[in-house]
This record gives sequence, C-alpha cells and structure tokens, in this order.
Amino acid sequence: MDIQSIKNRFGIIGNAPALNHALNVAAQVANTDLSVLIVGESGVGKEAFSQIIHALSARKHNPFIAVNCGAIPEGTIDSELFGHEKGAFTGAVDSRKGYFETVNGGTIFLDEIGEMPLGTQARLLRVLEAGEFIRVGSSKVQKTDVRVIAATNKELLEFTQNGKFREDLYYRLSTVPIRVPSLRDRKEDIPLLFRKFAVDFAERYKTPPVQLDDEARNLLVSYSWPGNVRELKNIAEQISVLSTDKQVGANELRKFLPVEKVTSRLPMVIGNGSHGGTHEFSNEREILYKLFFDMKKDVTELKKMFVEIMQNPGEAAAAAAYTKESLLREYPSPVELQQPANVLPPTYLPQVSSPQPAVIMPHEEIHEHEEVEESLNIMDKEKELIVKALKKHKGKRKDAATDLGISERTLYRKLKEYDIND
Repeated sequence: MDIQSIKNRFGIIGNAPALNHALNVAAQVANTDLSVLIVGESGVGKEAFSQIIHALSARKHNPFIAVNCGAIPEGTIDSELFGHEKGAFTGAVDSRKGYFETVNGGTIFLDEIGEMPLGTQARLLRVLEAGEFIRVGSSKVQKTDVRVIAATNKELLEFTQNGKFREDLYYRLSTVPIRVPSLRDRKEDIPLLFRKFAVDFAERYKTPPVQLDDEARNLLVSYSWPGNVRELKNIAEQISVLSTDKQVGANELRKFLPVEKVTSRLPMVIGNGSHGGTHEFSNEREILYKLFFDMKKDVTELKKMFVEIMQNPGEAAAAAAYTKESLLREYPSPVELQQPANVLPPTYLPQVSSPQPAVIMPHEEIHEHEEVEESLNIMDKEKELIVKALKKHKGKRKDAATDLGISERTLYRKLKEYDIND
C-alpha cells in the first residue's frame, strides 16, 4: 500500500517529508513480527502509528490493545500485564488473566514505556526474548505470541545511562525505531490540519467553518505548538465554538493562543559525566562554592585598587575628577551625582594643586600587593550561612530554607549533618 492510500485510510493529514518517512517505515515493518519503538513528543499521534502497523500486519484480525504504562500504579502493573493467581496479594479474590494472555496472537501497544518500573521491564524482556511469562503469585511458565509496539516521549537512551531503563530492553524494543515529527517540524502541514479540524467541528456543531486570513495563518504557523496536533485540534474547536466572526484575523486568534513561556536562563555548569551535556548545579554546595569564589575575587580586586591609590594619589585624584566629568556629561539630570564606587572619597585624597607631598606615617611601608588567603572550606561557609539564616528568621526553618534557596527537607538534613541546634 502506498503512502497516500495509508493517509486516506487512516485520516493522516500532511505532506511533510519527515511524516512521509515515518509512514513509509511503518508500512514496511507492519507485515513482520519485529518490535517497534515509536518516539515523539506528546500529542504527535504515536498511537495512530501503532494502529497503522497492526492494521497492515498479518495479525489485523486478532486483538489489539493499548496500555498506558504511566497510568497504571506500580504495585498493580505486573498484575495488569501478566495476570495473577487467587490470593497472590490483598484483594486478589480470584485468578485473573493479564493483557499478554488475553491478547495472545494480537498486538499490544505499550505507551509511555519509559514510566514502566524496572521489575516489570525484566518481565517484559522475558516475553520479548522467549515468549514466556509467569502470573503474579504463580510458578507456572506460560507461553504467549504477542507483538509489542512501544512508544515514548522520553529519550530512553539517556534513561539507560541513568539506570532508569534497562539497556537490554531498550535495544530489544528498538529493533525498528520510528520517530514521529513534532508539529513545529512540519509547519507546512499546520494550515491543512487546522482546516480539516475546522470543517469537522463545523459539521458536528452545524455551523459554518471558520476561516483564517493571511495574517492569522502566519501567526498559526509561527506558534511553537508544544502540545502538537492535540493542541491544534483543541484550539480549532475553541475557535469554532467561541468565535462570533467566522473570518478570523490575527487579533482574534491571539485570544485563543496561550502565552508562550520564556526559556529559563538559570546558571548552568558543564558536566563531565557520561552524557557530556549541560546540567544544572547538582547541589547547593556547587552554588555556594561559585558564590564564595566570586566574592574572593572581588575582595582581591578592591585590595589591589586601594594599594594603587595609596601609591599614586595624584593619578587617583585626576581619575576621580575625570570620572565625575564623564558622568555629568552622560547623565545631565537633576538627580544628585553619587560618588563613584571605585574611588575613595575626596577627604582621603590630597588635592592635585597642593604643594605639600603626600604624608606617610613613620615606620610604615607600602608593600607590593599580596593576596590574603581566605578559608575556602565550603562546609564551614555553608554552616555559617545556615546559622545566619536561622537567626534572621528566628529559628523558622521554612523561612530559612526559602532564604537559602534549598528545600526544608534539605535544611533539616544539613542541621543534623553540621550538628546545629536551632
């Protein structure tokens, strides 16, 4: 079956190259029993691809079931997938078949596979490798012939490196990976999808379909669509129901589009771990270390500046006058000019016109600038900050933790660690 026939049969809208490639891979792998891993952001239509693969396979007349792994509690997911025996756990009043038993000969779609617990992952790997499973509370090995299609909106390869997903299961599932493109990666399809949704909702609510002018269409295409096709469909339905004018302009469309969030620019450090990527500060100590390092650098610069001023008082006075003139030229406002922060007050500097030389007290010498080593023990500094915060907030841990930028649980742990009595 060609790509266009698949689109017509399953209602797939769009002609983006990335979408066509994903459909082509799905059609090619459908008639095999290979495991498939569908990767894509939330709302791109991963379940539709699983249904396409099942419908084009030799199992199309057998059962198909979709299971959301993230929606099943960790304590019951083994029972849901593999079944249980009577009395296997509290509440197991009868024996029950699991999905791998009831869908024997068919296809099971495991959505959000990245949320599956590690113990269940080991059971699933056994099914994929040997076609065997054991009910919860039983010792009898049972056989099953089920094709597994998994989907995720996470990067499972990173999960394997963090120990959150079994590496052997990842490579067993991703025999054939299919990456479904996000809506912002197929911008040329956005107007087509919106028009299709608008017509569908017009038929449902028996109203004329809404239409977008050129400016509104450009706005629709430029929006990032974090919710992908699902979000576009919701917006189309809102406009179809709530818009009084069926010819929608950009100003009217903006009322329905949410305000996009600005990307956070919090401090980041480059990690040297296995990922080689960028990570946030791993703990409060790294933040404190950077803060103290910057403070030490500033103090060193101030000491060096003071020594230079004492050695060259004439140049310092001239620099002060120049700085004041520059500021007056740049800010000729009635606001009172503040004394420059990097120059000592005039009362401590001799005037350039004064014939008297700078007076130096007896038995004192100006030495070359020497850096004074300060304690950089992070634990001491951290303990000192915690004590100050507790005193500031009169022993209120919650307020102190907020002021320190850490959780109350972390503060409690550090109080124990440093033996601080608040």
